[in-house]
Amino acid sequence: MMRRDALAGVHAMDPIHELKVRADILHARLESNDGGALARLRVLPELHRADDATLRTKAADVRRKHCLSVVARECGFASWEHARHVLGGHTDVDDFGTLLHAKNAGGILNQWFASYAEAFAAQRSLPDRPRHYLLAYKRHLLITGPSFVEALGMDPDDPDWEAIGWDWVHPIDAAARSRLYYKRLVAMRR
Repeated sequence: MMRRDALAGVHAMDPIHELKVRADILHARLESNDGGALARLRVLPELHRADDATLRTKAADVRRKHCLSVVARECGFASWEHARHVLGGHTDVDDFGTLLHAKNAGGILNQWFASYAEAFAAQRSLPDRPRHYLLAYKRHLLITGPSFVEALGMDPDDPDWEAIGWDWVHPIDAAARSRLYYKRLVAMRR
């Protein structure tokens, strides 16, 4: 049996574990009839238009799977399975969700692309300074600079960016991208 401190190391910077913990916290708050937690259920399509009384009634039937779906949708994924697939490092991802959306990035110009080949070629044709990051938003790709990364609440000088080759879609080091996903999730908590 693993000790608790050993388990902490196993889950350190694991974005999927982070969402599971968030779902567990949400579930506990729902069980205590927390009004804020109840309102969060409205991200579920079937409860989008539910009034407070309906949410209180439905809360008794909410299971962990529903809470996983809520936290996944709050982070820009269509479902829990979508979040697990993307955050799990699968290489066949065609929709990255909206996790890399920066609400406070107004005025930052980015280059947008429909195909990875175009985005990759454009990124490689740019000078090294300032650094250019190839990111994904839903089914689209964008090349952006350090200001956008900062708007995401992330450090543009984090060594994990170099480890992925500044390429979110096809990272050199998938574990580094997983750590960056985790850092983005943590930044969203603030």
